[in-house]
Amino acid sequence: MALGRQAWLEARETIQSILSDTNSVLRDDENLRKLAFVNRSKATMHLPATIGDYTDFYSSIHHATNVGIMFRGKDTALLENWKHLPVGYHGRASSIVVSGVPVRRPWGQVKADEAKEPEFVPSKLMDFELEMAFFVGGKENELGKPIPIDNIEEHIFGMVLMNDWSARDIQKWEYIPLGPFLSKSFATNISPWIVTMEALKPFIVANTKQDPPPMKHLHHSDDFNFDIELAVSIKPKDSNVDYTLSKTNFKYLYWTIKQQLAHHASNGCNIRPGDLMGSGTISGPTPDSLGCLLELSWRGQNPVKLGDSGQTRKFLVDGDEVAIKGFCYDKKTNIRVGFGECRSMLLPAL
Repeated sequence: MALGRQAWLEARETIQSILSDTNSVLRDDENLRKLAFVNRSKATMHLPATIGDYTDFYSSIHHATNVGIMFRGKDTALLENWKHLPVGYHGRASSIVVSGVPVRRPWGQVKADEAKEPEFVPSKLMDFELEMAFFVGGKENELGKPIPIDNIEEHIFGMVLMNDWSARDIQKWEYIPLGPFLSKSFATNISPWIVTMEALKPFIVANTKQDPPPMKHLHHSDDFNFDIELAVSIKPKDSNVDYTLSKTNFKYLYWTIKQQLAHHASNGCNIRPGDLMGSGTISGPTPDSLGCLLELSWRGQNPVKLGDSGQTRKFLVDGDEVAIKGFCYDKKTNIRVGFGECRSMLLPAL
């Protein structure tokens, strides 16, 4: 990852060649195949990299607008800065875990609307956030030197699925004036396999139209948006069924990942290989394409049905298993690129 784009391309081409049915290296050597391949059912997945720093953006205009309407009303749904820069916050890298690792309901300070004082209790409003994230690669930029957006692609290695767990009641009480802290830092899950940007090139689509036009240091003329189908489901405790709650698409993001990284480095912040950059909740324009329960239940006012199970959710309950899945598909070539899944169970508070 740190070696740079030329090494990434060479490694990809070499792996593709070795796995090709026209290459005899593995095809004709049974002993080598036994050493090279592990049965998936016997494999333990790990984080794909040692994550140095983690930043989460807030790049979906649909999500930002919906949340703004809930808490500020339609007239001030989007804050003044939102269309001028990719809003983000610095997250906690130490609590990022791979898909399959369960997450425990956190304790924190909350204050009910009718309460006079806050209390320290387990969160009652647990939520998922359907996100994607990209890993930074290439050489670290020198502290104090921004990365020009024209060169930024050399620092974007590949993408994973991400669930940015959120404790909404803790978040509501703590987020003013500096944004989320303990409501997010307790856990984040990502999928174990990184899909490289080279593999995603066939699925590039037009960037979202931006009005007003971005500043010069955030402007790129090439398309760098991706048609990635995404879905999130809940499997209740003691159930064998994943109930799909929402289907959305990465292409709905307002800010591109080039703009996110260029903005991050625009003040001279040094960005290192292995750093992780989250997209923010990915919501689409329709009620069935929203990326979190906060939106799907509209702040808990409209319970969400879990298929024909007879169960509903305003927010997550202990034992719920959340799964985020994603793939790209080209109908013309019949090529499909999968991201696997990002799955984790919510455990009770200690």
